[in-house]
Amino acid sequence: MKKTLRRSNERMILGVCGGLAEYFDWDPTLVRLGYVLLSFLFLAFPGILAYFIFAIIMPPAFPD
Repeated sequence: MKKTLRRSNERMILGVCGGLAEYFDWDPTLVRLGYVLLSFLFLAFPGILAYFIFAIIMPPAFPD
């Protein structure tokens, strides 16, 4: 079965980190923590901008 990168239904905000975690079979908490740490490392703005770009580009999850 071919994997498709989609936003997650198990979401905190828009499901981007959860979708990436599902796609790579990673723990969503670690992906979210890594995102926050990288965002603060690069002064937050590029991370916030990248998050919203991913939210626009990634299709929504399939309904349950």
